[in-house]
Amino acid sequence: MLGFYPHKISLYQEALMHKSMLAQGKSGTPLNNERLEFLGDAVLDAVVGEIVFHHFPKKREGFLTNTRSKIVQRESLGRLATEIGLDKLIRQNEHNKTHNSYLAGNAFEALIGAIYLDRGYGHCKTFIRKKIMHRLIDIDKLAYQEVNFKSKLLEWCQKHKVSLEYILLDETKAEDGSPLFNTKVAINGHECARGKGYSKKESHQKASRNALHRLKHDRKLHDEIVNNKHVAD
Repeated sequence: MLGFYPHKISLYQEALMHKSMLAQGKSGTPLNNERLEFLGDAVLDAVVGEIVFHHFPKKREGFLTNTRSKIVQRESLGRLATEIGLDKLIRQNEHNKTHNSYLAGNAFEALIGAIYLDRGYGHCKTFIRKKIMHRLIDIDKLAYQEVNFKSKLLEWCQKHKVSLEYILLDETKAEDGSPLFNTKVAINGHECARGKGYSKKESHQKASRNALHRLKHDRKLHDEIVNNKHVAD
């Protein structure tokens, strides 16, 4: 699966350990893949960002950011984890088995964290480039594939039964005189992100993309919104 032999196998065992196992380390601290998932998420962003940067040498920052987001979103990572067979190796408590759709994607990120600690950044880049990008992802097709971030954010809010609101903050002029809209997105009264665009629709899409990114990376905000659903009331 990896294309190389691990040095410290315990890291990979930890990467595949779901928190439902309630495992503990020697010091009594919880032993699961959440910390490796955090690290792998950062490394994955860097590696995929570098690959996208070199693959599209003439594209601007917005295009590069969108392309990277499409590759590292949880749904994509979950599909990749399944295609390489990683989902079958995840250890979770059978009596408390979760059907979390992010389970495989989270394990994939944790695997990247394990590779990074075990073999370094170079091996992470080689694994992602050779085993993932070249074999499982058509980067050119994916880059130009439209993603409706507003629809995805609406689905997320409906799933968690929380309110979603788009608020136009201001309308200014760009350097070429074109109108520029600045929109913020609020979920249950929490401001999650902002986005600027040459139309209200574009500003909504960018704000939605930024909100989805923040909900993925800011666990505190995510938990506040999900666990305190009546803030807006």
